[in-house]
Amino acid sequence: MSDKKPKILIVDDEEKNLRLMTAILKNYGYDYETAKNGMEALEKAKTFSPDLIFLDIMMPEMDGYEACKKLKENPETQRIPVVMVTALTERDSRLKGLEAGANDFLAKPVDHAELMVRTKNLLKVKEFEDFLQNYNKILEEDVAKKTEELRIAFKNLDGAYKEIKEGYIDTIQRLTVIAEYKDEETALHIKRVSHYCSLIAQHLGWQENDIETIFYASPMHDIGKVGIPSDILLKPSKLTLEEFALMKTHTIIGGKILHNSISGFLQMAEKIALNHHERWDGSGYPKGLKGDEIPIEGRIMNIVDQYDALRSVRPYKPAFDHEKVVKIITEGDGRTMPEHFDPQMLKAFKQLSDKFNTIFETHMD
Repeated sequence: MSDKKPKILIVDDEEKNLRLMTAILKNYGYDYETAKNGMEALEKAKTFSPDLIFLDIMMPEMDGYEACKKLKENPETQRIPVVMVTALTERDSRLKGLEAGANDFLAKPVDHAELMVRTKNLLKVKEFEDFLQNYNKILEEDVAKKTEELRIAFKNLDGAYKEIKEGYIDTIQRLTVIAEYKDEETALHIKRVSHYCSLIAQHLGWQENDIETIFYASPMHDIGKVGIPSDILLKPSKLTLEEFALMKTHTIIGGKILHNSISGFLQMAEKIALNHHERWDGSGYPKGLKGDEIPIEGRIMNIVDQYDALRSVRPYKPAFDHEKVVKIITEGDGRTMPEHFDPQMLKAFKQLSDKFNTIFETHMD
């Protein structure tokens, strides 16, 4: 797997043993270093970085068992195969060597053929382990690289999504401004409507994304009024039947303006624009939908729009205070009745009415 010349460290305190083993290994083209005791072996293992170590057991200063144990404890040398070279043949000596971390044993006097077989086999094992180690490192680097590429890609996608989202929000705000030019409604009315709707949605347990969507979609509820003549929109007296019939078409016009958008904001805005004058009892317009036939966004907007309209000055009416508006919505006044509203929305309104008042007073005209 590799073209590099294998390196072998021979550790023995007897010169004749060193000469014998180096002569054999040199004849087979191996690179080698020698050490005469355990302490020297530890140093050479670090500086020479051998692929295999032949380690005598009986040595001064530090014997082979201790040297092997320290080699295996050091992260820099623990993967180097160690062959214990010994004249000791008893079982306890070999067990002690295995406990110290020895990979194999070679008996003294050293046999030429046995030495080469063990050398070749252990070098193959070491080479394969090195290959796996390097391969794992390459895999880790590749995974890290791909992960970083994905992170950057997601970051770019997130940035693109934010730009698209900001673009839709900007479109909504600009279209809302167009509607304001034709109607008596003000920018603060639009802002209040957003807060009322998100307040109810949160109370109903909607997800954060949906709460945000209705916050930005609800100001589009009356966008269809751009198609209604200004003299009807701003007429201070009661509308004739023909004028009111024309006025009611602003829901259909709004739905058409917002139809077929790929934006979640504008899709919800379409439902609100088309259905916010539908009533729970079926007496609303444009389709006379009843109960759950009315999309929930329209049911929320119906009670929200009614509250803010009653609190605000209109060409045909003065502004009413909070207590009076709550009474009209919850008890009815003949024109506005409790049965017009989804009971769930009416219940939520009763529980949140103080917060409705706070929103109105915070964003007063």
